[in-house]
Amino acid sequence: MFDPPSPERHGAEHLQPGTWVRVTRAHIAKMLGEFAHERLIEPVPVGTAGTTPESYLVDADEGDVVYRFTATRWALDHWRVDPDSIERHQGGEPTPLDSPAFVMDFRASLGLAEDVLGPYLEELCAGLYADAYKWEYQRATAAQLAGASFQELEAAMTAGHPCFVANAGRLGFDVQDYRDYAPETGARLRLVWLAARRTRATLSTVSGLDEDGLYDHELGTTARRRLERALLDRGLDPSDYLLFPVHPWQWCNRLSITLAAEIARQDLVFVGQSEDLYQPQQSIRTMFNVSAPRRHYVKSALSIVNLGFVRGLSPYYMEGTPAINQWVHELVSRDITLQRFGFGVLRELAAIGYRVPTLERALPPSSHHNKMLASLWRESPFARIDGEARLLTMAALLHVDRDGDALLPHLIARSGHDAETWLRSYLRAYLSPLLHCFYAHRLVFMPHGENLILVLQDGLPTGVLLKDIAEEVALLGNGDHLPSAVRRIAIEVDESLHLLSIFTDVFDCFFRFLAPLAATHCDVPQGRFWGLVGATVREYQTQHPEHAARYEQFDLFAPAFRRSCLNRLQLRNAQQMIDLGDPAANLQFEGELVNPLAGTKIR
Repeated sequence: MFDPPSPERHGAEHLQPGTWVRVTRAHIAKMLGEFAHERLIEPVPVGTAGTTPESYLVDADEGDVVYRFTATRWALDHWRVDPDSIERHQGGEPTPLDSPAFVMDFRASLGLAEDVLGPYLEELCAGLYADAYKWEYQRATAAQLAGASFQELEAAMTAGHPCFVANAGRLGFDVQDYRDYAPETGARLRLVWLAARRTRATLSTVSGLDEDGLYDHELGTTARRRLERALLDRGLDPSDYLLFPVHPWQWCNRLSITLAAEIARQDLVFVGQSEDLYQPQQSIRTMFNVSAPRRHYVKSALSIVNLGFVRGLSPYYMEGTPAINQWVHELVSRDITLQRFGFGVLRELAAIGYRVPTLERALPPSSHHNKMLASLWRESPFARIDGEARLLTMAALLHVDRDGDALLPHLIARSGHDAETWLRSYLRAYLSPLLHCFYAHRLVFMPHGENLILVLQDGLPTGVLLKDIAEEVALLGNGDHLPSAVRRIAIEVDESLHLLSIFTDVFDCFFRFLAPLAATHCDVPQGRFWGLVGATVREYQTQHPEHAARYEQFDLFAPAFRRSCLNRLQLRNAQQMIDLGDPAANLQFEGELVNPLAGTKIR
């Protein structure tokens, strides 16, 4: 059923000396910039003060190792390090650059405990393997990508999360798995379909969608009958089972081995593969149906380590997922302001989870062993737009091709508008609804680049579709008024942390990178960019004076805000950065960041 790796394709063709030097320099530039941003290292300026870019040096923790480089400093203490300028000297002599060696040079500063060091270095090296692949094979220019389709762009994204320096490890994949399942390869896959005995599995759906409706939409009559025939051929009654799509890697590498007893007892039965082809998305365990784009995404547990987590899915969380999505969707749909902004959520309409009693007795629900077998179905964005609209992952706004050309100015040029007009439209579509959710509803999301799909009309952003709702939505404060199935999204945290949903997730984790890019490639100075952000906030607040007290309580124009450090989370625990049940308890802070909106408020 699954072909073994071909001996002719050994998986290392892209690991060429010149390529490795290039990706290593880029990676160390990112480590220098992000670790300096989080104050894990403290580069010292040398040479002529006030030059742009300025020269810096930083001493390693031990011995006589020194790094020298040039960098430009931007708002929010953002460092743009020139990769070609980096030099490593030991004993006064230049030495080759190496990312693992960099980590070891600063191990004490990074606070890497012995039990974390190995997994962290392994994911970092696996990410470099992927960087080399992308450098060798992702050759589409920014100009070409400006006219690319939604899924062509999805596969063309090369940077990963802009903040994390170990962000694309996919630990568990071998070299053939990487070619088959990594999003940047653009490969297509067929889902494995299992039948799960109803005594073990739970299927939950939004109101108005039943089991038959779900399977008819996702499979069609012919395919569904084919899967059910596989049960009948074994003498099993299809009515005793739920149909269950899973990732082929998960079936081959985890389920068929770890759950061998469940399979032998026919509580789990392999019934076939999907007729439709799917394309892995940037989020790795989410798959888009390329054969029938209006059918749902499928998100499936995938027990690999990627960006500091084992990417399982909890069957316990799956039970409440559709109800949470329905509640958020109804709130968004009823809100006239959010509809005016073109804001929508892609609902997770159905979810299924499988529970193994023996594992539940042996291990807590949070164990990745109890998150091996769960999946959900999420609305396709193509079911939510008209034929004139174009879809674009928001991560694309930060994309720079191998020649150093940014995608953003080409997108702007295709719209026929100037850069400031385009950015105003983007900020209204992206930032304004997030402000409204926060101030009007106390509702926050995790709106990073991969989680947002921009909707473009005639080249201008006119709306956004937010995904990954159930795992990444929170209601700040008491949730006693919520339906019981939804109540888990309510979190009680100190009010000083509330605005970090904007300051950290939007300003620091996205605009910090977008502002320099707009200045460098779109001729929009960073002061002007932040002026547009401030104007968007003021426009929203002026139009909604009913929230004036909250604007004062949670002031987006405050002089500074706490510096939340994401890499510090991963450096502390490379396989479970935070407790998803209480994410605020794990946050790491280091001082404050000067707010680029401070001083621009009209009072």
